[in-house]
Amino acid sequence: LSIQGMIGLGFLAFILFTSNPFLRLSPAPINGNGLNPLLQDPGLAYHPPFLYLGYVGFSVAFSFSVAALLEGRVDAVWARWLRPWVLVAWSFLTIGITMGSVWAYYELGWGGWWMWDPVENVSFMPWLVGTALLHSIMVLGKRHTMANWTVLLGISAFSLSLIGTFIVRSGVLVSVHAFAVDPARGVFILLLLAIATGGALTLYALRSSSLRAVGGFGLVSKEGGLLLNNMLLAAACATVFLGTFYPLFIDIVFRDKISVGPPYFDATFAPIMCLLIVFMGIGPLLKWRQGSLSDLRRPLRILVPVFVVVVLAIYIWGKSVLGALAMGLAVYLLVGALIAFGRKIKLLQIPLAGSLKMLRAQPASTYAFVLSHIGLAIAMMGIVAMSVWSGEAAGRLKPGEHLNIGAYEFVLKDLKPGAEKNYEFIKAQINVSKNGEPVTSLTTARRFFAVRGMVTSEAGIKVGLWRNLYVGLSDGNEKDGWVVRAYIHPLVDWIWAGALLMALAGFIGVFGAGGGRTSET
Repeated sequence: LSIQGMIGLGFLAFILFTSNPFLRLSPAPINGNGLNPLLQDPGLAYHPPFLYLGYVGFSVAFSFSVAALLEGRVDAVWARWLRPWVLVAWSFLTIGITMGSVWAYYELGWGGWWMWDPVENVSFMPWLVGTALLHSIMVLGKRHTMANWTVLLGISAFSLSLIGTFIVRSGVLVSVHAFAVDPARGVFILLLLAIATGGALTLYALRSSSLRAVGGFGLVSKEGGLLLNNMLLAAACATVFLGTFYPLFIDIVFRDKISVGPPYFDATFAPIMCLLIVFMGIGPLLKWRQGSLSDLRRPLRILVPVFVVVVLAIYIWGKSVLGALAMGLAVYLLVGALIAFGRKIKLLQIPLAGSLKMLRAQPASTYAFVLSHIGLAIAMMGIVAMSVWSGEAAGRLKPGEHLNIGAYEFVLKDLKPGAEKNYEFIKAQINVSKNGEPVTSLTTARRFFAVRGMVTSEAGIKVGLWRNLYVGLSDGNEKDGWVVRAYIHPLVDWIWAGALLMALAGFIGVFGAGGGRTSET
C-alpha cells in the first residue's frame, strides 16, 4: 500500500504542477476553439477511461512486485492475491485498445483498423507483457517456479504503461492519436518513469537472488509450454518496442528522419505470433511438471487433419498461400482449445450425463481459458481476412460515376451541402450494388470546422457478419469531382468481437482467481 501511495503522490504532483484544472485563463476567449473535432465522438467518452483503468491496474502488479523484492518472498499465496488484479487490468486494457481501434476505423476515415502508429504500439506493449504475466502467475501459483520472471514482468507492465503515457503527452513521436501534447508534461512523466522504473529495476538487481523457486519442471510439460509462451510474448513486445523507438533513436543520434511502418511489423511481429499460436494449440494438452510428447498423439490426430483441410479449402477459395496457412492456424487454435476443454469434462470418455456434471463443476478459470483462446482465434480470423482479402478502389467522381471492386459497384448518386452549429459539411450518397442487384445506400460526409480550420471525413459503413462495405469522401469540387474511396472489409468485426470475448474471459477468470479452487488448465 505504501508503494501504491507513492505512485499516487507522483501523479498528484503531475496534475498540480503541469495540468492544474483550477488554472484560470485570462482574458477568457469570447469564442474558444472548442474540442478537437476528432474527439467529438461518443466513443472517446469510453476509450480513454478503459485504457486508463488498464494502465492503473498494472500499477498494482508493480507494487506487488516491489513489495515482494523488499520482503524477499514470492509464493503461491502472493500469486493468488496478484492474479485478480492483473486479470482486471488486462481486461480493461483489452477493451480500451479494442474501442480505440473501432473509433479509428469509423472516425478517422482511412479505412483501416490498425496502422502500427506509435500511440497504438505503446498501449499494445503493456498488453503483451500483461498477457505473459497472467500465464507466469499461473505457473507460480501452481508449481512455485518462475518467481523472478514473474516479478520482472510485473515491473515491466507498469513501466511500459508509463512509457506510453510519456509518448502520448510529450509529443516526441508523431501520431494521429496524440492530443493535448505538452513537452513540460512529458518531462515530468519521464522523471516519474526514471524514479519508478529505475528504482524498481535497481531493487530487482539487488534482491532478485532472494526469490528462489522451489519447483522444477521438464522441458515437455505445461510449465515448459507456458515458459515458451512467455518468451515469445516478450520477443513480440521487443519487436514492437524496437519498431516504435528506432525512429526516435535515429533522430537523436543522426539527426535524420525515418519511419517504421507495417512492412517491418509484418516481417517481425507476425511470424512470432504465428509460432505462438502453434504452441497455444497444444500447450494446454500437456501435463504439469513432466509431460511427454505421447500426450499429444491423440489430439494431433484431430488437429493436423483439421489444419490441412482448412488450409486446402481456404487456398482453393482465396488463392493465397499465406492467407490459407494463417486461417488454418486460427482454426487449429480454436479446435485445440475445444479439445482441451473436452478433456476437462471427459467428453466421449464417460457417459454424457457425467460430462455434463463435470461441466457444471468446472471453476471459472477453465471457462476463462477456453473463451480467451477462442476469442484470439476469432480475432485472428478477422485479422487474416482483412490483411489478405480486403479490396479497395479510389477515384475522382461526379454524380452518376462509379467505382468497382470485384462484383461490387459503388455509384455516387448526389452531393448535398449543409451546416450544423459548429461545422459545415458536404454529404455524398453512394449506392452499392452487387452483380447489378442493389445492396445498400451509404452516406459519407466531409466536415469543415471553421474555428479550428480542420476538415474531417465521416465514413459510411454497412456492417455485415461476413464483410463491411465502407466508403469515404475526400477533397474535391463541383467542377473536377470529388475523391471517393471505397473498401470491402471481410470479417473486420470479428477482430473486435474476438477481442471483447478475450476481455470477457478475463473478467470471468477473476471469479476463479482468489483463494478458491482453480483449474489445472
